[in-house]
Amino acid sequence: MKRPLIASALGIVLLAFGGIILLPVIFACIDHEYSETIPFVVASACSLALGFFCRWHGRSARNFDLLRRTEALLIVTLTWVIAAAIGALPYLFFGLNPLDAYFESVSGFTTTGATILTDFSLYPKVFFFWRSLTQWLGGMGIIVLFVAILPQFSVAGRQIFFAEAPGPSEDKITPRIAHTAKALWLIYLLLTVLQILLMTFAGLPFFDALCNSLTTMAAGGFSPHPQSIMGYQNPTITWIVSLFMLLAGANFALQYKFFIKGKFRSLLSNDEFRFYLTIITLFSVLLCFFLFFTQNYTFSASLRDSVFQIISIITTTGFSSADFALWAVPAQAIVFAMMLIGGCAGSAGGGIKVVRILFVGKFLKREIDQIVHPKAILPIKLGGVTVQEDIQRQMLSFMLFYVVLMIFSGLVVTIIEHDAAVGFVGTAATIGNVGPGFGKIGPMGSFGFLHPATKIIFIIDMLVGRLELIPFLAMFCPDFWSLNRN
Repeated sequence: MKRPLIASALGIVLLAFGGIILLPVIFACIDHEYSETIPFVVASACSLALGFFCRWHGRSARNFDLLRRTEALLIVTLTWVIAAAIGALPYLFFGLNPLDAYFESVSGFTTTGATILTDFSLYPKVFFFWRSLTQWLGGMGIIVLFVAILPQFSVAGRQIFFAEAPGPSEDKITPRIAHTAKALWLIYLLLTVLQILLMTFAGLPFFDALCNSLTTMAAGGFSPHPQSIMGYQNPTITWIVSLFMLLAGANFALQYKFFIKGKFRSLLSNDEFRFYLTIITLFSVLLCFFLFFTQNYTFSASLRDSVFQIISIITTTGFSSADFALWAVPAQAIVFAMMLIGGCAGSAGGGIKVVRILFVGKFLKREIDQIVHPKAILPIKLGGVTVQEDIQRQMLSFMLFYVVLMIFSGLVVTIIEHDAAVGFVGTAATIGNVGPGFGKIGPMGSFGFLHPATKIIFIIDMLVGRLELIPFLAMFCPDFWSLNRN
């Protein structure tokens, strides 16, 4: 592992990130909040200074094309940890303590949406704009952005690109990875702008439309309203957000082919997307039934809130159109089940991912059939393509480690908080990057009251969940840390 190469690559990212942090300065000036520009100027200066130091330290690195997978994994991990730390600096100026500031920042960049805030009236508009912007940057991926805009990563970007979101398959739209990154960011940007326009036309103030759109397409869930989408009391807004959450949880590469390339069969012919729609439809109908008969909702309200919450949780967005922590236990159980699924591969959604759930279902069916036909060769296919043995092993390993980490984290937090609901639901909500849970950490609650040790555990869960375990697991291998100056 070459330290100068890692330092140089990290330095390039931090220099670019230092420029991005100045966007809230522009927003604050437009809104005449000139005194609120200082936190972001300081954060930008810190990022630039650290970036220049890393570039100086890695000045001997010449060729990023020699970047190895282990080095890419470390660069991605360090980028997320350090970017979240720099992103937390502005929160310190607004009165948050260091741990809460880092928690809020990590929750933003990982698009988790778990907040420690309790009183939204204490903070200016630029504060909420920054929260939304961190989620929008993290939704598509910080590294994916820099691969798209930085020529230094034109070739080496492939290793970094897939290290940031190591799914079960590598979706490429174009032969060159930089062009793929640009294509993904194009569809991401266009959908965000479209949602802003629709929500503004539906009667939402532009600032709220902007912030909520940034966090919707990121599958993040931070809202400038303390009661989330429920607080606007606008059914049209609820349906618009539902539609764009649905898109945020779908594969962006397929959406690029569908919307930009005009390949209209790309989405509906995809096994994962069809299964994704099936899950949403079936569980929405089931939840609608429970809300109508147990919560005394009207049918229209039952349908709207059931569709909204199922999409919100399965895509790990975490918005709320109702306080589902107050629903009957059967309805809460349906919502919790969605926390364990997640969005599609190649989407902004977190969690296990629909494609892995689909694979496990086919794997179990194959094993049952193998009992009856022990000598039969029964390949597992996704999208008409046979899943290779190494991919099968990776997906099963991911599922196993995901469950082990969730159980271990849930038990430790339960011991700390003396509350199993906070322990296991909170773990599922953070490692799956969902955000709200039930009870005190429900959609109208806050993570601010939790023990500092619990917050640290949840911070780790959010980062590990966003990076899909792979960099985290790789670091347990001693050979991963075999550093080489050359």
